[in-house]
Amino acid sequence: MTSPLRIALIGAGVMGRQHHQHLQTLAEAQLCAIADPGPQAEAFAAECGVAYFADYRQMLDEARPEAVIVANPNALHVSTALDCIAAGVPVLLEKPVGVYLDEVRELVLASERTGVPVLVGHHRRHNPLIARARELIEQGTLGRLTTVTALWQVQKPDSYYDIPWRRVAGAGMLLTNLIHDLDLLRHLCGEVRQVQAITSNGVRGFANEDSAAVLLQFEGGALGSLTGSDAAAAPWSWELTSGENPVYPRQADQPCYLLAGTHGALSIPQLKCWHYSEAGAGWHQPLQQVHERFDADEALRRQLLHFIEVARGQAQPLVSAADAGRTLALVEAIRQAAESGHASTPETI
Repeated sequence: MTSPLRIALIGAGVMGRQHHQHLQTLAEAQLCAIADPGPQAEAFAAECGVAYFADYRQMLDEARPEAVIVANPNALHVSTALDCIAAGVPVLLEKPVGVYLDEVRELVLASERTGVPVLVGHHRRHNPLIARARELIEQGTLGRLTTVTALWQVQKPDSYYDIPWRRVAGAGMLLTNLIHDLDLLRHLCGEVRQVQAITSNGVRGFANEDSAAVLLQFEGGALGSLTGSDAAAAPWSWELTSGENPVYPRQADQPCYLLAGTHGALSIPQLKCWHYSEAGAGWHQPLQQVHERFDADEALRRQLLHFIEVARGQAQPLVSAADAGRTLALVEAIRQAAESGHASTPETI
C-alpha cells in the first residue's frame, strides 16, 4: 500500500487553512510541516501537530516534504515556487500564479527545465459542475458558440477595506476576484484574441477599481462580456450562485454565466440547457429545457487529490504555470485596455 504523501504548507492564512481542512479528510496525504513567519502560525502548527518553521527554506532543508502547498502573499508566489523547484519539490501554487508576466515566464521555464511540476490553484476548474459544462460544450451541445455573458456583482462591506492593502492599486477586483471568472471563461470558451474594457472607482474612490465592463473576442469567434462590481447589491456571482463556499448565502436560482450557440444555450451554475426540438426552428417555436446532472463534490478537495497524482507523476497539471500565466496575461490586457481606451491583445506565455 502506498504511504501518504508528505505535504508541507507555506502560508497559514485563510487559503492555507482551507487547504489543511481538506487535507485532513484524505488518506492519500498528510501534513508534515508549516512555514509562515506570522505570529499566529506557530500556534496553528502546534494545533495541527506538525513541525513549525518561520523560514520556508529551512523547512525545505529539514522537513524534506514530498510536495508543498504555497499559499503566501501574491508577490511571493513565484520566488517561493522557484525555491521549491530548486529543491525538487512539486508545488501547488495558489492563484494568481504571479504578479508580473516576466516572473511567470521564469517559473514556466524552471518547471520545464527541471521537470518539477507546478499546479496552480484555479480550483474552480476542478468543480464537477464546470467539468460537466465543458463536456457539454466540447461535445457540441451548444453548436458553434456565439455569445458569452458573465456576471460578477456583489456588495463587499465597508469593513472589508479596513485592511490597508485592499485599498491600493493592484488589489482591486480584477486581480483578486475577476481572475477566477476570466480563467473559467478561458477554460470553457477558449483563448481570448483581444479585449476592450472600462473600469471605474466612482463608488469608493480608492486607487483600485470597484466596477468594470469587459468585452472579449475569443479565438473561436464568440463574443463575450464580463460585467463586474464589488459595490452592487446583487445576486449574480459565482460565490453567491454556485454554493461552492458555505460562507456565502446561496442564490441558487440565479445564473452567473450564460453561454449561447447555434444549437443551444447553457446557464451556469444551474446547468440548464435550452434547445429547439427540431432543426431549423427559430424564435416562433418554443425552446425545450433540460436540467443537466452531475456528481457534486468539493473543488478544493478534488484539486488536492489531483495534486497528489501530479506530485507522484501520475498526471499532468490541469492548470499549469503556463496556463495560469495566460489568465494573468488576460487580466493585464484588460488593465491596459481600460487605461488606454483601446483594444488590447493578451501577451503570449
